[in-house]
Amino acid sequence: MKTLEIEFTQLVKEYKSTIYTVCYMFSEDPEEVNDLFQEILVNMWRGFGSFKGRSSVATWVWRVSLNTCISGERKKKPHQSVPLSLNFNLFDSTGEDDWQIQMLHRRISRLKPFDRAIVLLWLENLSYEEIAAIVGISVKNVSVRLFRIKEELKNMSN
Repeated sequence: MKTLEIEFTQLVKEYKSTIYTVCYMFSEDPEEVNDLFQEILVNMWRGFGSFKGRSSVATWVWRVSLNTCISGERKKKPHQSVPLSLNFNLFDSTGEDDWQIQMLHRRISRLKPFDRAIVLLWLENLSYEEIAAIVGISVKNVSVRLFRIKEELKNMSN
């Protein structure tokens, strides 16, 4: 195996869960998730040889994964919106909270692809600086967009 192929294989092993996290944020259908995963790998392979290291490898993986899923999402028809309250404990496993978590996931899936990417990164506990680097906007813009996204999620109707 060539050195580049070995490095790429190692990269995929290291960031497999990150890639799948992005895929599952954009689809719940296992077949579609696998298709997205494969498409991300193809896009990563195409850009791997020219990756200059201007950002961290993790940032590059997030960016390629999100851009691939956002591009795929734009090809689909728009979703309808549904509201949700964000007042619940994610760590409490009561039936009501499970329902709220599912509702939150459905609402997030109805956001515009770029906003969905920002929320996903925020839910992954990335800093505003890291989110800004991954999605290519300013830190201030991340802050403003997250505020607006949270308001949008709260105001969605059933």
